[in-house]
Amino acid sequence: MSKSKKIILTAIFLAMLIVLSRFLSVKTPIMKISFGFVPTMICAIWLGPKWTILLNVLGDLIGAILFPTGPYFVGYTISTAIAGAIYGVFLYKKEADSYTEKQFVLRLIVSTVLVAVISNMLLNTLWTSITTGKAFKVLFLTRFIKQIAMIPVHIIVILFLERILRKPFDTYIRSNND
Repeated sequence: MSKSKKIILTAIFLAMLIVLSRFLSVKTPIMKISFGFVPTMICAIWLGPKWTILLNVLGDLIGAILFPTGPYFVGYTISTAIAGAIYGVFLYKKEADSYTEKQFVLRLIVSTVLVAVISNMLLNTLWTSITTGKAFKVLFLTRFIKQIAMIPVHIIVILFLERILRKPFDTYIRSNND
């Protein structure tokens, strides 16, 4: 895939990420529920880790500048970069047949659990504790319950979308007909 296609896809994913995470989400002082994971995970599958990290970092920075919900804190940007790296390393399909369907499902489960634990439960809870002054343990329990509930949702949504988008992606985007 050409670099131009990768830039264009990343820009489209960036717009989707900002809309899904900033406008079509439910926010409380201690947690946020959104479908912002969709462009991140599809970007990871199609473009790999470096583009997914770029997507997440730009999405966080642009979202914080244009639509602030409080003061900017770099910890959240670090968390989203780590999530992009995890998804990109585990889910990237360099070739259409990089790995089997069973391997994809296993990689999806592992990456989703790792992001939920490392980025969302541990790091984001730490950042929220630092910025709000609330006890880490209290925040962690709430976030733990939300993450456990959201892991199957993330997996099912991405499995469904990846299967639907696989053929059009392979036909129109992955092809070398630039």
